[in-house]
Amino acid sequence: MTRDEAFHQFLLRMGDNTLILGHRVSEWCGLAPVLEEDIALANTALDLIGQTQMWLGLAGEIDGGKSADDLAFLRDAWDFRNVLLVEVPNGDFGRTLMRQFLFDAWHSIMLGRLIKSSDNRVAAIAAKASKEVAYHLERSGDTVVGLGDGTEESHARMQEALDYLWPYVGEMFASDDVDAEMVKAGIAPNPADLRAEYDALVGRVLTEATLTIPESRFAHKGGRDGRMHTEHLGHLLTQMQWLQRAYPGATW
Repeated sequence: MTRDEAFHQFLLRMGDNTLILGHRVSEWCGLAPVLEEDIALANTALDLIGQTQMWLGLAGEIDGGKSADDLAFLRDAWDFRNVLLVEVPNGDFGRTLMRQFLFDAWHSIMLGRLIKSSDNRVAAIAAKASKEVAYHLERSGDTVVGLGDGTEESHARMQEALDYLWPYVGEMFASDDVDAEMVKAGIAPNPADLRAEYDALVGRVLTEATLTIPESRFAHKGGRDGRMHTEHLGHLLTQMQWLQRAYPGATW
């Protein structure tokens, strides 16, 4: 794999993560438990889609001048490179916020490293995105604590959400040839090197939330290389891509 090929794959991974999670979070619009949460989730989704525009926009530039929209709407499920965690269905409000927190913790650490990237374009995107993600992490972490250390029912639901989602966490730290090339070029860190900081951050919050991390560290694998996307992504893309595929090139 050449450096340019690896760089393209890395950009797709970053952009697909925010695209798919942004779309998932947007599904709460008009349905959140209270108005304040509805607005907060909508803003989070908009931030993630804005970050997608930057990551996929850069990926498109180095892939023959494609646009971010081309990459978002004209690829099939097996061409997406997001981790499986972000495509998991929302479930209840507790599961949505637990998924958000588990991703935000990784995202904030990754962006902090990417700010020092040898590629100025990557560093600039990371610098902008990190300000938004700092808020995302603060909010999702506070909500996890509030619900985890809340009523008996809210605690039970948050523990169930953590038990369900934790097996997906390990994939965010899996390393492959793409990561090796990015490390060699100084563009991005080895994901495996983020695990200790992640565990410390997540551990502090979950302890405060009186939640217990499951003993199993088994990780679902295959999302990033397109070989094991679940049926969840296919259903999501059917919704997300329908208009563009039904009316190619349509404009408003």
